[in-house]
Amino acid sequence: MPKLTEREKLADLEARQRKIGEEIETTRQAVRSRYVGLLTGLPLERMAERDLKALVEQALRAGSPAAIGALKALPSLP
Repeated sequence: MPKLTEREKLADLEARQRKIGEEIETTRQAVRSRYVGLLTGLPLERMAERDLKALVEQALRAGSPAAIGALKALPSLP
């Protein structure tokens, strides 16, 4: 195989970078779709949209172990 010129190598790397970017976005959408599917079974209509958004944002910001730990520490409802 002939050695690639710097321009050819750059073009190849840029094409691979675009392809990887597309793969990342496709996978990100698949993961998000999966989680949306989990939410459809929950009674979300009981929460205000603003509260739900804040809850999810804080849970994501804290990370799963911290968020789950904080929720488990809450007192049980009667």
